[in-house]
Amino acid sequence: MKSYKIALIPGDGIGVPVTEAAWEVLGKAARGAGFSLEGTTFPWSCDFYERTGKMMPADGIETLRSFDAILLGAVGWPARVPDAVSLHGLLLPIRKAFVQYANIRPHRLLPGVEGPLRAGAFDILCIRENTEGEYSGAGGRVHNGTDDEVAVETSIFTRKGVERILRFGFEEARRRRGKLASVTKSNAQKHSMVFWDEVTTRLAADYPDVTVTNYHIDAMAARMVMAPESLDVVVASNLFGDILTDLGAAIQGGLGFAASANINPDRTAPSMFEPVHGSAPDIAHLGIANPIAAIWSGAMMLEHLGEPSAAAAVMAAIEAATARGIGTEPGKHRTTEITAAVLAALA
Repeated sequence: MKSYKIALIPGDGIGVPVTEAAWEVLGKAARGAGFSLEGTTFPWSCDFYERTGKMMPADGIETLRSFDAILLGAVGWPARVPDAVSLHGLLLPIRKAFVQYANIRPHRLLPGVEGPLRAGAFDILCIRENTEGEYSGAGGRVHNGTDDEVAVETSIFTRKGVERILRFGFEEARRRRGKLASVTKSNAQKHSMVFWDEVTTRLAADYPDVTVTNYHIDAMAARMVMAPESLDVVVASNLFGDILTDLGAAIQGGLGFAASANINPDRTAPSMFEPVHGSAPDIAHLGIANPIAAIWSGAMMLEHLGEPSAAAAVMAAIEAATARGIGTEPGKHRTTEITAAVLAALA
């Protein structure tokens, strides 16, 4: 029997119960499809930081390198550990070390879910550059705590980084409906974003079957609200992609449905899969976290591992549950109830 080694990092808050739920569903799907998932859990989290002073051990990256994939719950507990510490101590180092340069987030309404828009027939795949751009971490502060304090944050855009994420987007558009939206702010950012636009134009010549449209970030935000059905694949920088995908989560009914994948397309290192919703410390003790985003992220993991039938079965089970109204409204059903409904549908 084929077996895959999966690193489980439940993390903080609701990351723990939704990871447990996703793992239960994925295990059943794997058994039904004739393969197995071997999970190893790592307690890296804000709790771990408070005990050790680190979000993960010094050898954490090398420890994860031997796994086929990583399933992450959520990271962060800002009342205890600053977000800048937790993010730069765990999530960003994993993305960068394993060259997970493509962050993929699907946005569509599941059966039975009512979004806030009049439009319902949209299917958007947002692809966010994931390792450089505005989140490169280049910069610093001087004259700290004085009236002359200066903070500098430098965005880094490399030709290699921009070209590979755009080419990834073109390939996805070719597999879908043949439309690519490239998002910048080149009217205001005349160096990095003009550069991005130029690379987009040059690569478009290699994909004559893909229709390319350039949007400014503000116009794209409006389009996602006013005409989401007009969009297919959307490609954006690290910051712009981060913002747009939270908007995408909102129009698909909320963060409880927002799945994501951090992909190493070259498969030289493990990819990581995680729900977008974060740790939500305010509801972590209530047992009402929606596990659908985590389960959907797990389905994306199965697809990436080369198990499309199992991935499709998981998605069908999610849709069967939401079609019955299970998990479609925040707080209406407990985490265990939603999980049980998905498991029951995964027959």
